[in-house]
Amino acid sequence: MGFSLTPTPTCLLHHPNLTRRSLLFLATTTTTLSVPLAPTLSATTTTPPQPPNPTITDRIFMDFSLCPNYFLPNRTLGDNLSTLCSDSTPLGRIVLGLYGNLLPLTVSNFKSMCLGSNSTASSYKNTLVHKIFPGRYFLAGRQGRPDKGEVRPPHDLARNTETVDSKAFSLMHSRPGVVSLSLSENDDDDEIKLDPGYRNVEFLITTGPGPCPDLDYKNIVFGTVLEGLDVVTAIASIPTYQPSERIRQFNDLAEFFGDERAQNARATWNRPLTTVYISDCGELKVTHPPLSPSLP
Repeated sequence: MGFSLTPTPTCLLHHPNLTRRSLLFLATTTTTLSVPLAPTLSATTTTPPQPPNPTITDRIFMDFSLCPNYFLPNRTLGDNLSTLCSDSTPLGRIVLGLYGNLLPLTVSNFKSMCLGSNSTASSYKNTLVHKIFPGRYFLAGRQGRPDKGEVRPPHDLARNTETVDSKAFSLMHSRPGVVSLSLSENDDDDEIKLDPGYRNVEFLITTGPGPCPDLDYKNIVFGTVLEGLDVVTAIASIPTYQPSERIRQFNDLAEFFGDERAQNARATWNRPLTTVYISDCGELKVTHPPLSPSLP
């Protein structure tokens, strides 16, 4: 014998437009609304995620210079940036503030590359700024041969597990002067990346004037420019090699047919036409290093 949890009003039972299906739906709906929520299903207040803490724990300086002699045809096999660029023109110094509390591994590796021994080429010193993207950012720290102005990380450099941690990608490339570990824009050769001892040390600095949202969630922001934005602007204004539209079309066609020369050709795009390099780098010791920058 059937029974109803909620009595149906008499006026509804004699309504001419109500069918048995309508009454069944009405009874089910009324029952659902009249049953109180169980204690286990009651709404609970969730704690919002804590915003990232970009406190500056370390300061690094980088001196940039222009070298007029790096591409001279009479260079010898043993020549490198330190020997060819003895009469270079200083561009200026950039002071970087690093977020060591938020990204300890990334900051530690970056500091190691700034403080490393230049005699073993395990340093950013005397390495090139190899790509400049006008109005966006420039790239430095490309791995490869030291005689070509590229960097060779030390074998004991720690493996950076923050590159696979989603929390490491919480800061955005929202303004000029953002320092970021280059992952999506990494310019290292594929054969170098396949090395089991590979350590990513390539980095980028945004140049402005606007943000670079296409870099967000793909590269790890670990610092900011504290001093020397004028130097960043000067680097960004250096002319670069830009292929014509016809060359780009031929390159796309060659890549479509699997021609390896297409990738080699693209490696020269956005290269600065004047050699700009990191002439010196190191750590700045301060009495009270922790700083909280005003981030937008």
